[in-house]
Amino acid sequence: MTLVLVTGATGYIGGRLVPELLAAGYRVRVLSRHAERIASRDWADEVEVVEGDATSRPDLRRALDGVDVAYYLIHALGAGPGFADRDRSTARGFAVVARESGVGRVVYLGGLYPAGERLSAHLESRREVEEILLDGGAPTIVLRAAVILGSGSASFEMMRYLTERLPAMVAPRWIDNRIQPIAVRDVLRYLVGAASIPATVSRGFDIGGPDVLTYREMMQRYAAAAGLRRRLIRAVPVLTPRLASHWVGLVTPVPPAIARPLVGSLVHEVVAQEDDIKRYVPDPPGGLVGFDDAVALALTRIRELDVRTSWVSASTPGAPSDPMPDDPDWAGGSLLVDDRSRTVDTTSEALWTVIEGIGGAHGWYSWRLGWVARGIMDRLFGGPGLRRGRRHPHHLAPGDALDWWRVETIDPGRLLRLRAEMRLPGLAWLELSIEGDDGERPTFRQRAIFSPRGLPGQLYWWAISPFHTIVFGGMQRNIARAAEAHGGPPAPGRHRASRSTTVP
Repeated sequence: MTLVLVTGATGYIGGRLVPELLAAGYRVRVLSRHAERIASRDWADEVEVVEGDATSRPDLRRALDGVDVAYYLIHALGAGPGFADRDRSTARGFAVVARESGVGRVVYLGGLYPAGERLSAHLESRREVEEILLDGGAPTIVLRAAVILGSGSASFEMMRYLTERLPAMVAPRWIDNRIQPIAVRDVLRYLVGAASIPATVSRGFDIGGPDVLTYREMMQRYAAAAGLRRRLIRAVPVLTPRLASHWVGLVTPVPPAIARPLVGSLVHEVVAQEDDIKRYVPDPPGGLVGFDDAVALALTRIRELDVRTSWVSASTPGAPSDPMPDDPDWAGGSLLVDDRSRTVDTTSEALWTVIEGIGGAHGWYSWRLGWVARGIMDRLFGGPGLRRGRRHPHHLAPGDALDWWRVETIDPGRLLRLRAEMRLPGLAWLELSIEGDDGERPTFRQRAIFSPRGLPGQLYWWAISPFHTIVFGGMQRNIARAAEAHGGPPAPGRHRASRSTTVP
């Protein structure tokens, strides 16, 4: 059986590509920096996992050993200054190791761009990575796509929220540039088909759906599909991509750091100039998925809570990725801890249901105004704020984004540990756990943990310490009350609550 490697398997496209490759009969290996994030996937038991980093050549050699086809699905979208250098360096390393390892085919999903124009930084980086891989020595197929339509894609979510939340809006004049969007299912079909293209073919292909539309037309047709009134859109010449990305960041869950490259790409008309890919991957019997059908499919997935992957799966640029340290010296100093325990008059199952459902539409069970204000402040400083929400309203998995947190560890029924991705002068975690034997009233333990970075981190912690009782005390109290209401009559026994703030 042909062995394929998928990089970026926890991302939006990679997470959907793996099951498609398995269904097509391929053996699949994935390279991931965090193997535990793969474990929660439905297909985890069907793939080989290599834990490592695509920027490490030793890790790449382990991952590419014996591989026939390698999918390069890595892009530093929204990674801030220097992202192009990181893209360039990572692509060069991958190309070198793929050639040395004898990989028979590299497949890269790039961006559709107009020839002969000065490109946005985002598209220019995509074009440069394309050239690096094509010149790398291993036969390479590049698929160039514009806006990808599918539940959870950053481009689709940006369009969805702009249309739903703004019945009237001003927009940049390039809202009338032509775009050729493509449904995510057609992107996946082309990606799977690329694995069997003869090794003598090494080139790029434009891919696009059957419709060529302006962004204005896309928004109006989305509104019709979603049952909304026609939107009033006024184009003005003064909105630069930077200003427009901040506007998108205020209106949608997509932060400016990610909105900026997406908006910058809309400055160009991105229409396929050829359809040569059809010679190797013919259209399905029913043809390609049109814009309206793609939107209808995406909205159905959203309504049915069946969004398999999302743009929020990607790590937040600049956010920490190391697990919570057991040793305070890991950070060169002490961990500051707000530790609270409380016996709850309910069952462990009822308490866990509330804990696992925290965040998103359910909120954080304390001082809503304070959380909202802190979220707005985080957005202003380039963080994710509270608008990312959560993938599923009731269930969490390792690696899931949860507002400005990310799930680091989850032991169902026992422990939920969240790592902060907000802008902070240090590293922070929130740990919610259940202690006690079955049949007893559970003890709900809540720990807020902070590893300060220098004097600013120390000052930050002690400045917000007076609010801990309001924020963390209120959170624990209200979670307990919600669990007691959810779990029915309380069990007999005494109730206790304790609080301690320690500096180990």
